[in-house]
Amino acid sequence: MAAWDLILVGGGLANGLIAYRLAAVRPELRVLVLEAGRVLGGNHTWSFHTRDLTDAQAAWVAPFVNHRWDHYDVIFPEFTRRLDLGYCSATSERFSAVLDQAKIATRLGANVTEIGPTAVTLADGTRMEAAAVIDGRGVPSTPHLRLAYQKFFGQDLRLAAPHGLTGPVVMDATVTQEDGYRFVYLLPFEPDRVLVEDTYYADTPALDARALRARIDAYVKVRGWTVLRLLREESGILPITLAGDIDAFWAAQPGQPRAGLRAGLFHPTTGYSFAEAVRLADRLASLPSFEAAAVHAAIEATARRRWREQRIFRGLNRMLFQAGVPAERWTMMRRFYRFPRDTITRFYAGALTGLDKMRLLSGKPPVPILGAIKALLDNGMHE
Repeated sequence: MAAWDLILVGGGLANGLIAYRLAAVRPELRVLVLEAGRVLGGNHTWSFHTRDLTDAQAAWVAPFVNHRWDHYDVIFPEFTRRLDLGYCSATSERFSAVLDQAKIATRLGANVTEIGPTAVTLADGTRMEAAAVIDGRGVPSTPHLRLAYQKFFGQDLRLAAPHGLTGPVVMDATVTQEDGYRFVYLLPFEPDRVLVEDTYYADTPALDARALRARIDAYVKVRGWTVLRLLREESGILPITLAGDIDAFWAAQPGQPRAGLRAGLFHPTTGYSFAEAVRLADRLASLPSFEAAAVHAAIEATARRRWREQRIFRGLNRMLFQAGVPAERWTMMRRFYRFPRDTITRFYAGALTGLDKMRLLSGKPPVPILGAIKALLDNGMHE
């Protein structure tokens, strides 16, 4: 008999939520998280819209949420809008603390060199077995997904005086457009504390931290803020799916259960993965068997269903990245934020209706029409 029912490789968002959910509703299971780093969750801030989750899901993830707001703003040249939609953020510091309080079995500094559906080998030669092993170590290097990127560099700042924000600014696109679609993202954690992220929808994942620090500094000065202290820095490179071969993607690791970004479970246009991770944790908690084949089958079926449902997002992504000039990408986002509030809500939840899809695809797009049509139709890979 294996020592563990489930080994979760990678202590990031998806595996952490799986471990937490199983501890709550399946306490009889022996679950171990293996993390190569020094802490669970790394150095991140995860955000999601309140209506991305059901009431029941929102209730069980509540301990992870540091900050909640009842609205957020978007700012574009000649257009500003406040959306009365709930918005939440969770930090990796809180994430790690909650998992620690839940007494999740964890091994830090655990470098996995070999992984299979029922066993892992660590760098020190230790072999560990389980009924199932889930690989949750981030986006895999794969030729089977064609990706663009949402990348960002952020600074958590203590200011000398209140910033005056009453809620997040999800997009401030009034900044100079560089490296694709550029905007600044603001999360007001306290009256005199704000996370400022310089963000890009770009064709490449390259990040120049030195240049982005200078751009944040310039933005803060334009806002009229004086920085008292830099509390923390974070950066991220999120995948934006343009096209892919889902059959080849899953055939690349036959029988290997995967989670989170490694399973392709993220919003294809934002790269956000919190809601998908919550849904997967609930799905696994309902399984009658934790044999590797059953776990793999459940995850693959979930990921394939989401892939089918997200086809329109990949087409819209190709319009954003391929149909026009990179410096004009912001015009498509400005058009999007003019849509009805409920369409925007369902877009971020990944649950568009037929009418929503018609709205998104109707009218004259703010990019060349022939380019838009070509981008929609030419995915470049087997869908």
